[in-house]
Amino acid sequence: MTTIHYISSELLDFKIIAKIIDQDMKLELSEESIQNINASRAYLDLKIAQSDVPFYGINTGFGSLCNVEIQDENLTLLQENLVRSHACGTGEYVPKEIVKLMILLKIQSLSYGHSGVHLDTVQRLIDFYNLDIIPVVYTQGSLGASGDLAPLAHLALPLIGEGEVWDGNEIAFAKAYLEKYKLSPIKLKSKEGLALLNGTQFMAAYGVYALLRCHKLSYMADVIGAISIDAFDCNLSPFDALVHFVRPHRGQIKTAERILMLLEGSEIGALEKNTVQDPYSFRCIPQVHGATKDAIRYVSGVFKTEINSVTDNPNIFSKEDKIISGGNFHGQPLAITLDFLCIAMSELASISERRTYQLISGLRGLPPFLVNNPGLQSGMMIPQYTAASIVSQNKQFSTPASIDSIVSSNGQEDHVSMGANAATKLYKVVENVETVLSIELLNAAQALDFRKPLKSSPFLESFINSLRETIPFAKEDRVFSYDIKKCAGFIRQLQVDAQELYS
Repeated sequence: MTTIHYISSELLDFKIIAKIIDQDMKLELSEESIQNINASRAYLDLKIAQSDVPFYGINTGFGSLCNVEIQDENLTLLQENLVRSHACGTGEYVPKEIVKLMILLKIQSLSYGHSGVHLDTVQRLIDFYNLDIIPVVYTQGSLGASGDLAPLAHLALPLIGEGEVWDGNEIAFAKAYLEKYKLSPIKLKSKEGLALLNGTQFMAAYGVYALLRCHKLSYMADVIGAISIDAFDCNLSPFDALVHFVRPHRGQIKTAERILMLLEGSEIGALEKNTVQDPYSFRCIPQVHGATKDAIRYVSGVFKTEINSVTDNPNIFSKEDKIISGGNFHGQPLAITLDFLCIAMSELASISERRTYQLISGLRGLPPFLVNNPGLQSGMMIPQYTAASIVSQNKQFSTPASIDSIVSSNGQEDHVSMGANAATKLYKVVENVETVLSIELLNAAQALDFRKPLKSSPFLESFINSLRETIPFAKEDRVFSYDIKKCAGFIRQLQVDAQELYS
């Protein structure tokens, strides 16, 4: 049964977007959105017909050519030339799932009736989404101001029968591919090319995709950290609620509560401990994981505002009889928060790698490198090297992109956000965090087996048993690269209740 999400003024949030993706929902415009789009277009057509006043990007050139007036008979050519000339993307291909998010977010932004686009144009974007017609978009080219011009140009090209789309894992010319679905190229009307290209949907789609994964990885970091706590035979007193209520950061409190819940009923946790204190990477899990939770929560709020906003230019206000050239395309709110999220997620990997290091150090009754015959066997020695390498790379990726700006468009666009670069490096950081957590899980599960016959909590024992269906205990050396990949797949496919992720 096909389920439908109606594009409307109802706010998109992460639960809704996750549901749209997970259930492969189709999109339709609500009556409210249809009315908004039609009213905006009718007003713009009337305004152009009745006024001799130039309107930026509607009957003028773009950027520093904003004072060049364009004759009415050339308005379609103006918009098509805009799309063609701005399609200057290079670099790697944007992942298909992010391109599809770009389409969804562009539809949402255009649906409010402040962009002057024709209903047919928005409907064609919906066709693309529903039919899985995914344009080929490149990672490089956007300055994150004036919108994500180059990436969005590549997104828009197939609408006019140009550019490329994905045909499975192959690339096809858009015009020929659209014929399969009997879709003819559309003719862009005044303002439409600019509405499609101005906007923050490249940055926003990367951010939404990352945040969906960050919420889950934050939860998984707690679960894996709890396994490591028992594997290293740690004290549970640092997770006592009294400690955290006297420093009541929301994420810190939530992390401590979750750790105790995850470890409830653990035989190892109930043992009297010989050590007074544990290393920070265990003892300070609430403080470190909690700070990342708070960062994710803050960034999620910024992105929730962004994906429910109008970010093209100029903006049309038909009721107020105004067409205003502003700067809602500027990505600074996103750029700063994308950089912030890079730093916050990098710290999850950083503390995870330290726990891995402690687990393989031959302490607390565990064998060196978590192997039965250390020396003949290297065991978990080198997976920690891999984690350390990745953590170091994350530090490089966490250098802020948002503090940079390079003048463009002959000085007209003299401050840009570089948010697109922040977005693409965040994608890499998130991938890296998943890998580092996978390495910790591999080590923690291995270490926990050395605690037998003592058991961890029922929840964690069940979790490890599920993992062991894919990755058995390492009795001797093997190619651990395979195990790391399987572990990452295990984390990625694990279903977690939305209440745990987004509350």
